Amino acid sequence: MNATDQQTEFLSWKVVPARLDATQAAWFLGFEPHEIPILSAACLLKPLGHPPRNGTKFFATEMLEQLRRDEKWLARACDAICDYWRVRNGRKRIRGRGTRDSAPFSRPSAPNGQPGHAPAKAAATG
Repeated sequence: MNATDQQTEFLSWKVVPARLDATQAAWFLGFEPHEIPILSAACLLKPLGHPPRNGTKFFATEMLEQLRRDEKWLARACDAICDYWRVRNGRKRIRGRGTRDSAPFSRPSAPNGQPGHAPAKAAATG
């Protein structure tokens, strides 16, 4: 059974469990599973209890239901995800990896400011 089948089956349940793991919470809220840690880091989604960093996180269905109906929270969550990717992609541009903007500045230029090779030294006359 692939992820789409699992998601379809989960969303068809008439009675939802009291707590959901991160993947189920993402499906329930309409987000992607990889976006749940972003929302947790932005303090927009709080897991139940005090799970360890590498432990399974569970979320209360009742709280998720309230958040699901809150238009302002959904807007903040979408903004947090966009900001996360904006910052992450901005790091790539600063490093100069994969952008065209950094290419002209990496070439050596002639003393007159034009791109090209540095002038050859005059031959010594003797």
